[in-house]
Amino acid sequence: MAQQWIEQVVYRRPEALADTPTHYCPGCTHGLIHKLIAEVIDELGIQERTIAVAPVGCAVFLYNYLEVDSAEAAHGRAPAMATGLKRVQPDRVVFTYQGDGDLAAIGIAEAVWAATRGEKITIFFINNAIYGMTGGQMAPTTLPGQVTTSSPTGRDVASTGLPIHIAELVAGLPGTAYVTRCSVYDIHTIKQAKKAIRRAFRVQMEGAGFSLVEFLSSCPTNWKLTPRQALDWIKQEMVPYYPLGDCSLASRVSRQN
Repeated sequence: MAQQWIEQVVYRRPEALADTPTHYCPGCTHGLIHKLIAEVIDELGIQERTIAVAPVGCAVFLYNYLEVDSAEAAHGRAPAMATGLKRVQPDRVVFTYQGDGDLAAIGIAEAVWAATRGEKITIFFINNAIYGMTGGQMAPTTLPGQVTTSSPTGRDVASTGLPIHIAELVAGLPGTAYVTRCSVYDIHTIKQAKKAIRRAFRVQMEGAGFSLVEFLSSCPTNWKLTPRQALDWIKQEMVPYYPLGDCSLASRVSRQN
């Protein structure tokens, strides 16, 4: 008797993820992070009441890939716009999606004050240590000695200062409820990243305060690496400088002491 095979669907594209080809460079992890956010939105059943806010830069393409209401913000101003949207529609789940050049440079004041006030929004912060869309220039998060188009001999901390640690900075502010840093360079970190996204949304939905998830992300094109090498570079070079894990507990303890 011939053996019969029965096919079983084990995964479907999330409803919150648009059915469209991605435009991102090969090896860029923006698309993977989009998928994780969409999966969590589906699992929480919040697609119809979620609002995404993104500014310029590679982050702006988020609108092409998530099937949720969205708003366009000026460069660096996504937290301010998200604050307004959340205050007038407190039943909505509002998040921003921002790169390191946007959030850590021109938009740092908006992020810091949103956290200080305890605005009930979530920020997804994509840290690839470089300006991805505009030509690969040095960003606030560029590592010491890292070569970019505007630091061709490597970042000189004597003249430009040290890279900024956004997660640790925001974790120490009084309105912060949850801050963590994660990545997506292997299966384990991908699973941890999804848990972080879910927890950040839960914190907002429970009205606990401000939440931020930082993702160490790749930019193979501007790093001039292959996709595989770029993932290894995150693990070997970025993680030692930007440790993965929650920052909220340490900040609460430090404020109490």
